Amino acid sequence: MRAVSDIIHKGGEIKEIRTKRLSVIVSAIYTMLTVSNVSRVFESDTGMVEALRDINLEVSDKEFVCFIGPSGCGKTTFLRIIAGLDHPTSGEVLLDGVAIRSPDPERGMVFQEYSLFPWRTILDNIAFGLEIKGVPKAERHDIAQKYLELVGLGAFERNYPYELSGGMRQRVAIARALANDPKVLLMDEPFGSIDAQTRNVLQGELLKIWQKDRKTVLFITHSIDEAVYLADRVVVLSARPGQIRSIIEIDLERPRIRTSVEVNVIRERLLGLLGEARAQECGETICWTGVAAGTD
Repeated sequence: MRAVSDIIHKGGEIKEIRTKRLSVIVSAIYTMLTVSNVSRVFESDTGMVEALRDINLEVSDKEFVCFIGPSGCGKTTFLRIIAGLDHPTSGEVLLDGVAIRSPDPERGMVFQEYSLFPWRTILDNIAFGLEIKGVPKAERHDIAQKYLELVGLGAFERNYPYELSGGMRQRVAIARALANDPKVLLMDEPFGSIDAQTRNVLQGELLKIWQKDRKTVLFITHSIDEAVYLADRVVVLSARPGQIRSIIEIDLERPRIRTSVEVNVIRERLLGLLGEARAQECGETICWTGVAAGTD
């Protein structure tokens, strides 16, 4: 795998900038999710709003992919399309070769808000999806307890959401999504409303869970540091209409040292790309990082 490889989509071509060593790519990894020419246009009182344009992407099994981009660039819309909660105006999304038409337990969703049922205990919140699927009570409680232990909350199964901190409630939301054994875990800024210290802790816990469970993860964030710390690849979207501006592969050992030279090289590259996107949106010639747009 590449230590750092920047794959930039320009004019339909792929430009690859290699900054570190190459090694053998494991051929056993297969493409689980395929996004082909996906666009999304909304109708509004003021006219048509183009949210996404011609998104093409392949995601491998067990891959952790983060998405960053300017506010309003269609990141959440993209995730909702993959979840089956929204439909593309054109194009299609395939999961294991089957077109996504509607929500399905194969795709678990974790929102920025915890979305827990306040009248249910923590254990029953996690078991909710299994209950809907008709899993017997004893079995679903065993499964829920397993994932409660996985997120480090095994002693809180009888508590209610209001008795837990924000970080703990988000861990419950993650456990609930995992309990349904989805093929893909979709996470829409799950740590966006949590304080910085707790956020760092949850990022580390999420990686531990991912390394044990090895789900394919699609993770939206506004934090470049978070993306670099978590992802195998970072997809950078342009300003609306959202298009894939570039994809950066990160092949650094985990857990990553947030202050290392390698991490900061990638971080600065992403800052530059986002700055270019903002300059393009605002018609500026100098991006918000202070670097001339279009330079490395």
